[in-house]
Amino acid sequence: MAEKIKPELLNFLAPGELPLRILVVESVGYLRKLREMFPVAELYAAAAEPELREKEEFRGLRVEWLILDYRETPLPFPREFFDYIIGDLTLEHVGNPQDIASGLGMFLKQTGAWLTSFRNIRHWSVLENLMEGHYYNVVSRLYAKQEFERLMYACFYKEVRVASQRRKGDPELIRRLEEAGFDNTQGDLEVEFWLVRAARSMPEMALLKSMYTAEERKKLSRILHRIEYDIDAKKECGALWTIYDGVGMFPDYLAAFAKQSVFHHRQFYEALIAHSPGRRDLVRDVLRAALGESTRGEERDMLLELVSICEGGDGNG
Repeated sequence: MAEKIKPELLNFLAPGELPLRILVVESVGYLRKLREMFPVAELYAAAAEPELREKEEFRGLRVEWLILDYRETPLPFPREFFDYIIGDLTLEHVGNPQDIASGLGMFLKQTGAWLTSFRNIRHWSVLENLMEGHYYNVVSRLYAKQEFERLMYACFYKEVRVASQRRKGDPELIRRLEEAGFDNTQGDLEVEFWLVRAARSMPEMALLKSMYTAEERKKLSRILHRIEYDIDAKKECGALWTIYDGVGMFPDYLAAFAKQSVFHHRQFYEALIAHSPGRRDLVRDVLRAALGESTRGEERDMLLELVSICEGGDGNG
């Protein structure tokens, strides 16, 4: 029989004093370590067995328990409620993995992530059993790494990171499998479990979304697009600087937000320069911040040209 998975999902997290909301699904063995890592976090646990919450090891941990089967009962939380949802092998015993994965994602904040794991169908132990005419996972779903990653992206997770848990096999068996045509790139025939961090947003967008409210970001995005497409651009530039001052924004943030949100950067910045005569120095600072983040020569040349235009004008309007 395959070894049980080692509880290592918390290696994806860095301890801190953050007021996070974290849900543990079935894998309640993580609760004590989570409380040590995040002393002020709100911890929730969903488990089908009511006796678990009475165990001595969980007393005093300040955990809110939900006794339910996550595979059959919807979670009673608002959308975008949790920073992290954590549970090993969450999709191994479900009939509708895409529904479960998508459903859990709805409860994650835009900056949140789901930490889970899955058994590698290509591990030598599974293949050895098949060679001997046995398959012990009839009621389970096993995945290959690429298959699971595709599933995550299909469920609207934007960034998927994986780490491996290995159990080495007999070198002779591994050689026979390779000779039979089983690809063993990076030794994945000896990866028994893959650990997964599936995030709602790309890292750059997650950072942007962690600042300011969703409503503020939505309004900012709308304004930037209207400036970009020259829809009442003078008025919209005024609205941009109003929200900029009102929420205490800074040039690096505006540059990063524009990089992620705007399609036609030259048109956007040219309109911003034209309709922000009293903010020319600030526009220059935004352009310099954008220049620091640029990765393409063409983009850098365009930004340098626009910086030069700003510096050639009257910085005080």
